[in-house]
Amino acid sequence: MEYNTQKTQLHLPEYGRIIQQLVERCKELPTKEERSEMAMAIIDFMGQRNPQLRDEENYKHKLWDHLYILANHELDVDSPYPFPTKEELEEKPKRMEYPKLQGDFKFYGKSILQLIEKAIELEQGDEKEALIEVIANNMKKSYNVYNKEHVTDDVIFRHLKELSENRLDLTGIDSLEKSKIYYTTNNNNRNNNNNNRNNNRNNQNNKRRHNNNNNNHNKRK
Repeated sequence: MEYNTQKTQLHLPEYGRIIQQLVERCKELPTKEERSEMAMAIIDFMGQRNPQLRDEENYKHKLWDHLYILANHELDVDSPYPFPTKEELEEKPKRMEYPKLQGDFKFYGKSILQLIEKAIELEQGDEKEALIEVIANNMKKSYNVYNKEHVTDDVIFRHLKELSENRLDLTGIDSLEKSKIYYTTNNNNRNNNNNNRNNNRNNQNNKRRHNNNNNNHNKRK
């Protein structure tokens, strides 16, 4: 009985030994035309055995790369794509930079950093002040959701100043409730609520008048 450990090591185990054997057979064919024809058939077979690859971008290119790896970089065929070299495949990926938000600030999220950079780019004026206040309000919401506790505005101001490297400063405002954006939003909400209440009262009064008119009409009959 022959065990797998006694057989040739598979270069890509996910494709199985049958495809590995087909690739070895392809390498032995005498002419490039024959090898290329068989390579195309192997590519189709590989796609059938791994249908999940079809959801990936450029999956055909990936299959040809895998075929070349299965052949241990020793396959002379006509390929629609350039084969990768051993050096390219063995090259270590570049070291990923750690996100700037860490420790006490990680719960604010990357979008807050992007908004901060945008606010820094704006010239002084109402637009910049409004954006800074929006950022601070969102930071407060994120803090409360993540930490499950109330946070004072001075903590948010301090964090904003630190994240912006002292380029954005809200320490001139006692609290977020005293900012322009807060009052504008709340005034709009109050106006909307008042309008809704007035509309409801008018609708109720109209219904009463309508019912009274119907009752008077019925009495005359």
